[in-house]
Amino acid sequence: MTVLHVLDHSLPVMSGYSTRSRNIVVFQQAAGLRPVVVTSPKHGPAPALREERDGIAHYRTPGRRSGRIPIARELGLMWRLARRIRDVARAEGARVIHAHSPVLNGLPALWVGRRLGIPVVYEARAFWEDAAVDHGTTREGSLRYRVSRALETFMFKRADAVVTIAHAMRGELVRRGVAAERIRVAPNGVDTEWFRPVERAQALAQRLGLNGGPVLGFIGSFYRYEGLRFLLDAVPALRARVPDARLLLVGGGEEDAALRAAAAPLGDAVIFAGQVPFSEVRDFYSITDVFVCPRRRMRLTELVTPLKPLEAMAMGRPVVASDLGGLAELIEHDVTGVLVPAESREGLVDALAWLARDTEARARIGARAREAMVRERTWPRIVERYVDLYAGLTGAVLAEVQ
Repeated sequence: MTVLHVLDHSLPVMSGYSTRSRNIVVFQQAAGLRPVVVTSPKHGPAPALREERDGIAHYRTPGRRSGRIPIARELGLMWRLARRIRDVARAEGARVIHAHSPVLNGLPALWVGRRLGIPVVYEARAFWEDAAVDHGTTREGSLRYRVSRALETFMFKRADAVVTIAHAMRGELVRRGVAAERIRVAPNGVDTEWFRPVERAQALAQRLGLNGGPVLGFIGSFYRYEGLRFLLDAVPALRARVPDARLLLVGGGEEDAALRAAAAPLGDAVIFAGQVPFSEVRDFYSITDVFVCPRRRMRLTELVTPLKPLEAMAMGRPVVASDLGGLAELIEHDVTGVLVPAESREGLVDALAWLARDTEARARIGARAREAMVRERTWPRIVERYVDLYAGLTGAVLAEVQ
């Protein structure tokens, strides 16, 4: 069964979005499906209009990413994407169109699906109106916020099936009037064969000057909702209790310059590694003793589950995280990780200082975290949910896609 995935962007553009997308299509292929990818003009320049990544065809949509007139810009983007989806769906014989948020991907997929008689699945990775609030491009309750929310709700109600990554998101959609039986939860997962406990990358640690005391790390995108400024503010109090502790920040994004400026007075207590290729991420986890996820409390973080803590847990690393709905779905407190009151400096420092000094506690929690990932969060297990969903929409016999 050919499934056409419509994405905002994909690898080699690095993000949690592209990492999840890559895992979905790779493990769907392993399950016997035939995934094909179309990316929107927002993916940016590409070497060719059709690329092979992991043995899967990725079709790029040509055209400029932006324009000067807001509504015309978005309409132009969706028009170009709809034509690309139509052409690829016909050429590849797609039986399902699986569009991944935001609605700029969903609406073109819905138009094409209705025209060609192909069922459409819409997957919500986040509620984009809430993400825009954190990014500072709108405010909650503004006209733009309400329009974006209305368009997303329109899409949720009209897709043949909806997928979310968290149970809290599913509850939000039910409150918006989306029929509960049409919503599936396919949570974030992790490739436990790749992300597994490995020997410490000593050469990398040496290059970064991290072969001394305990290393507390964050790997991901530098957005305000991640709480990294708050984390930097906690470093002096942490160092007062664990003088040789170091903080390693791996990634980049809109907060990069501000974070580097805030970290300047902290000297070598904070190391910025920049953005790294996916193939090197595992080495950075290996030199991290404790993974930190100090997210701020807001609608987005209460509803949405992040991906990176799962990778750290699969590698046997204890995670210290804010006690938000999106993180509480991932972590059992004091068993597979440690939850601390969101935006509580005292709580965060207490947990980090304890794990920085207690190697036995790190090993115990890390081992239980790894066990939980293998038991509950492997991609083959999660992909089974997609196989069942597609079969129900198309009337296909499961044996045909296995």
